[in-house]
Amino acid sequence: MNRRHFLMTTAAILTVSPALAAVDYKPGLVQTELAAGKTVFLDFKASWCSTCAAQERVINALLAENPAYSEQITFINVDWDAYKNDALTQSMNIPRRSTLVVLKGDKELGRIVAGTSKADIKALMDTALAAAMS
Repeated sequence: MNRRHFLMTTAAILTVSPALAAVDYKPGLVQTELAAGKTVFLDFKASWCSTCAAQERVINALLAENPAYSEQITFINVDWDAYKNDALTQSMNIPRRSTLVVLKGDKELGRIVAGTSKADIKALMDTALAAAMS
């Protein structure tokens, strides 16, 4: 394998793999995943939000570093523009886009609002992973 082919393949894997880890929110999806005993990582985001983009870069980097995250946790992207008035958003008192929340069963295990620190987001993802493995 030549260097160019290797670099292109690696770039494609890193670009595609994290995106496959998340699914787009539809009403009822969170309840279905929680009822199945899964740990859910919600990412309330907007395509135009720079803080959301920064969070996404950190999340994708962490997913690339540790495949266990995407294997054990259900990542759900919630489009803020489409679902800011949805029952889920309202019942969870989500204050704004760029909010990350981890749920397991009927409990909220952690939340970050507008934070972009790799250490903080990793801690939240580690909380989710620990819950998923228990």
